[in-house]
Amino acid sequence: MDAIEVDCLEVERGGRHVLRGVSLRVAAGAVTGLLGPSGCGKSTLMRSIVGVQLVAAGRIAVLGAPAGAPSLRARVGYVTQAPSVYADLSVEENLRYFARIVRAGAARIDEVLETVGLAESRDRVAGSLSGGQHSRVSLATALLGRPEVLVLDEPTVGLDPVLRADLWRTFHALAAAGTTLLVSSHVMDEARECDALLLMRDGAILRDTTPAALREETGKHDLADAFLAVIGG
Repeated sequence: MDAIEVDCLEVERGGRHVLRGVSLRVAAGAVTGLLGPSGCGKSTLMRSIVGVQLVAAGRIAVLGAPAGAPSLRARVGYVTQAPSVYADLSVEENLRYFARIVRAGAARIDEVLETVGLAESRDRVAGSLSGGQHSRVSLATALLGRPEVLVLDEPTVGLDPVLRADLWRTFHALAAAGTTLLVSSHVMDEARECDALLLMRDGAILRDTTPAALREETGKHDLADAFLAVIGG
């Protein structure tokens, strides 16, 4: 079953084609990586999927409904590249604020704090947190409404390898519990963490594949080398 369906998507910005006839499928209950160099259109595609991007043409369905439909507001979580929390509030105060929006109770706040590993930092002011902790708070806010689909735009950018590994463990645990994750990155090393891969360049999807299939296709064990082989081919 596919949680996300995109057909012939066209997006223009500033008179320039940012997305050119993009079509893809994202399987339910899996971690799908959207990988490609910076500026290739990953963020624009993600904004289109969550319904906050004006599109020129094409069809997008998420959980069977048109992207951005009111019925999806509690079912789709979105984490942008920039921290989406208030720096002058504590971690818990941020979560209380967003919990009111999605009508989540105090017990749910405790649950998401445990999920992202910030239970002991709940009283810290968000502005005093590290980059990795900021990413975790943003993820926690997106999890409050128990989304069925989670769209994460470069959630590990700028993090050290240990923090990246911790976040990926969290992503896998969420997928194991039934959440569909679409995770973008420009770091090809992260492809190995994904169940499926969407390789993107210059506003187009080059491959809809898996890590194993990409290695077999290119004859390259290193996924960064495999991606370069696809581009060169």
